[in-house]
Amino acid sequence: MTNTGRAVLRARGLSKVYRMGQVDVHALREVDLDLEGGELLVLLGASGSGKSTLLNILGGLDRPSGGTVHYLDEELTGLDDDDLTDYRRRHVGFVFQAYNLIPSLTARENVALITDISSNPMDPAEALGMVGLGDRVDHFPAQLSGGEQQRVAIARAVAKRPDILFCDEPTGALDVETGKKVLTVLDQVNRETGTTTAIITHNAAIARMADRVLHMSSGQIAEEVRNPSRASVEEIEW
Repeated sequence: MTNTGRAVLRARGLSKVYRMGQVDVHALREVDLDLEGGELLVLLGASGSGKSTLLNILGGLDRPSGGTVHYLDEELTGLDDDDLTDYRRRHVGFVFQAYNLIPSLTARENVALITDISSNPMDPAEALGMVGLGDRVDHFPAQLSGGEQQRVAIARAVAKRPDILFCDEPTGALDVETGKKVLTVLDQVNRETGTTTAIITHNAAIARMADRVLHMSSGQIAEEVRNPSRASVEEIEW
């Protein structure tokens, strides 16, 4: 995927402080970040490095203690809760380690939960076909493997055609082979739809599939690496 070069999200001086009893815990420390249109970005770091906190703020799920976030020309940090909800609904898709599927609904119905409230969605069956589940649309979560459930979650996230897709440890609950299938889908979605994609992980091997890698440590971006040529999932040594 060729990046547009334009920053879709711009974060400046982001900090996040949690009060734990009498102690202040600094989850983020003055982070500056541009998320470029169309890129696949990997945020790499150990547990507690601040990567999930950063994703939650960029995705409008949390607010920073200091600093600003802009989505294109709109400052997110100045929005009220209703406007943040609208930002998430119209522009952002989320994929988490937990699949968060409703057990009593089929794959098609789980995706339709999102498409029914979106302005220009895909048909749920189309989204499920994109992730290789075209023959499983009427199966319930209990009838699907862990990898298939995660692919339903990806279909649900991309079906509303988001501008940005945030993935928080999307393979964390999966074995290596199943995780590779899920990453292949995310790579495909980014390349074919141009959806700006950010994946946070502690698995260093995943970095090779990214356009750009940010190494996080102690709430800061410790290193930025651009890959001149992205590897396909099949080319990565696991």
